[in-house]
Amino acid sequence: MTQAQNSTDASTDGEDPMGSGAAPGARARLGARFLRWWRPAGMWRRGIATAVVAVLLTLLLVFHADLPNRVGNLGSLLETFLPWLGLAVPVLLVVAVLRRSVTALIAVVLPAAVWLNLFGGLLTDKAGSGGDLTVLTHNVNAENPDPDGTARDLVAAHAGLVALEELPSEQVSRYSHDLAAAYPYHSVQGTVGLWSKYPLSSVRPVDIRLGWVRAMRATASTPHGQVAVYVAHLPSVRVKFDAGFTAGQRDQAADALGEAIAGERLPDVVLLGDLNGTMNDRALASVTSQMRSTQGAAGNGMGFSWPASFPMARIDQIMVKGIEPVSSWTLPRTTSDHLPVAARLELP
Repeated sequence: MTQAQNSTDASTDGEDPMGSGAAPGARARLGARFLRWWRPAGMWRRGIATAVVAVLLTLLLVFHADLPNRVGNLGSLLETFLPWLGLAVPVLLVVAVLRRSVTALIAVVLPAAVWLNLFGGLLTDKAGSGGDLTVLTHNVNAENPDPDGTARDLVAAHAGLVALEELPSEQVSRYSHDLAAAYPYHSVQGTVGLWSKYPLSSVRPVDIRLGWVRAMRATASTPHGQVAVYVAHLPSVRVKFDAGFTAGQRDQAADALGEAIAGERLPDVVLLGDLNGTMNDRALASVTSQMRSTQGAAGNGMGFSWPASFPMARIDQIMVKGIEPVSSWTLPRTTSDHLPVAARLELP
């Protein structure tokens, strides 16, 4: 063996960049680089502004019901889009990491925990199987370019009860014709209507203090008993720079609807409709305090229904009283600006 070979062998035996001995050293160097980048000496002093924002976000989530409605209905506006505040949590988390701030990281945990407490249950699938009655509600949009196609989509859902809102008078006959084969019983009151596979009785408009009819009540005689069915379309809300969140008519109508439901004599009640408000909106408390949302009880996800192109809020509601929700879901988009929503119910 030559001296050159001995030298080469010695070099190979004494230095193995890819061997097992190099890995611990590489990890140590990587850890040292991370610690130098993090600079622990200032990790508690940095990120105070991020921590303050996280605390303010937490306060909004916890005390949203205490934000006054006297100025531009700010409370209702916040509650309409309350779940979307959760998007700020990952942003704050990234900022806290980039700022290398333990203070900010700890603060970000607060809004994350509160948001999960408020809405984490909606992220799980609570839908069950079975049930006696499928109900469906859809704001069909007065300017719907294809009402016949919308009607066909609704028939394909095979619901026992179908409630329609925002029905223009010139299109009522088209919807009635398209739904007649599947739904032999129906009634239209003002701009809302109910189509049913079961006989309807005691049909009447419900006065929600608007001066025109946008709500109705009927008794559906199902194979499992009589059910009081309310269909409602509460007035729209608007966000204006000079007036804020204009919801005065909606709020008054919600109170009147709540009074009508409270006076209902039948024990089993279903409310179907576009309430132009979410379950978090305190302005709908006269209704939400006495009824259960099928989406909250038996849905899967947030169930946003409006606008159909990019749903951001659940303003189309199916609510029940004296009835057990089994499952709740949104249907595929029609040519309306709302998504249809449906639920499967178990009658007593």
